[in-house]
Amino acid sequence: MKLFRLGLLSASVALTLLPVAHAQSLTQLYEMARNYDASYQSARSLYKANVSKADQATAQLLPTVNLGTTTTRSQTDFRGDIPALDGPAYKRWYLTNNATLTAVQPLYRPANMAVYLQSSKIQGQAMAQLVTAEQDLMVRVSQAYFDVLASQDSLAFVQAQKVAVAEQLASAKRNFEVGTATITDTREAQARYDLVLAQEIAAENDLRVKRLALDTLVGSRNAMPKPLLKSAELKPNLPDNPDTWVNESSTNHPSILNARLGLDIARLEIERARAGHKPTIDLQGTYSGTRNLGGTSISGSGSANSHVVSPSLQVLMTVPLFAGFATENRYKETVSLEDKARHDLEAAERNVAQATRAAYFGVVSGIGQVKALEAAESSSQVALDANKLGYSVGVRINIDVLNSQSQLFQTKRDLAKARYDVLVGGLKLRQDNGTLKIEDLQSVNALLAT
Repeated sequence: MKLFRLGLLSASVALTLLPVAHAQSLTQLYEMARNYDASYQSARSLYKANVSKADQATAQLLPTVNLGTTTTRSQTDFRGDIPALDGPAYKRWYLTNNATLTAVQPLYRPANMAVYLQSSKIQGQAMAQLVTAEQDLMVRVSQAYFDVLASQDSLAFVQAQKVAVAEQLASAKRNFEVGTATITDTREAQARYDLVLAQEIAAENDLRVKRLALDTLVGSRNAMPKPLLKSAELKPNLPDNPDTWVNESSTNHPSILNARLGLDIARLEIERARAGHKPTIDLQGTYSGTRNLGGTSISGSGSANSHVVSPSLQVLMTVPLFAGFATENRYKETVSLEDKARHDLEAAERNVAQATRAAYFGVVSGIGQVKALEAAESSSQVALDANKLGYSVGVRINIDVLNSQSQLFQTKRDLAKARYDVLVGGLKLRQDNGTLKIEDLQSVNALLAT
């Protein structure tokens, strides 16, 4: 018993206490992932692009100003036989410079107004998509974080079990040598020891894989998460009724907000299509200047330079008459797209409600499982002590002790994983109903060793 306890303590110290000095907390690794994860960086870039795209709609309501200039070099050939020009034939070159400044201010363009109203909806969709990416990153980092801790615990328990089985194997060999046990006890203990060695190899490989996944996510080499406090109490704030979470998701979930904004955009697209039948009115101002150097084509060779300025202001109205039924068919298309957007919103609401309820019951079940496994751990420890005592007095055989040891360590592994699953499940529940925030991650981080 003393050797067993020392082995368990050594494994726990080696895999849990020593890394804490250089370990990172959950929030630290999340901040590292925010600056490194390619999926999240892609979502941020898409958000910036969508915001800029939405801002482009404002330009359709603002005036446009254009400046055009031309320079023309011409040759005039004067002939003496032209009645209007008396004299010998000769050639003359002259230059004409022209500059035109044109400004157009839309006065009535219903299609442009619909696009402008859509821009605010597009910005809302961009924000909803970014929130979705942030929540997804929180859950992915948390899952990878606790996967490493669970794998570390599994390896620690397997190594502690190996120490216990080795102790039982040595005891069986001693008893066989003195004639108080059969060779069967030794062979059973040896078989269990070999099995635990295989489990240790698998646990070590699983830990390497889990650490690699965490390193890839946060962009660090050999990231070491801080362990969960043994005294940490799992008390997620859960209302008694899952409908409370579902009702909250209808106003907070980014997927529902995105679909609702999509429906608004589809309705504005119908207004944009209807505008194809409506006239457009613009205010246009033009300031044109022409400068002739060396005369003109109808002036003589001695003509002086001239400068002509022509400002104008006009209101232009365009009335669409016929576009080959394109406008009418475009309207029919937008009506169908509105129906699609409405069905997409209904689908999003149903999917979110289903996922929220499933996550809620998963957390409730996980809490109950943790309590049951805590009781099972105590019972398994008592059963192991009883079997060890029975084996020492000869009323139990070696296989009974080995089975009790295996049951105890399996229960310990299941309990540790169940505790991690409850914490991650609480974050997923908030993600499924759209309320996951950095504060929720910080509350879980407070349960870690400092």
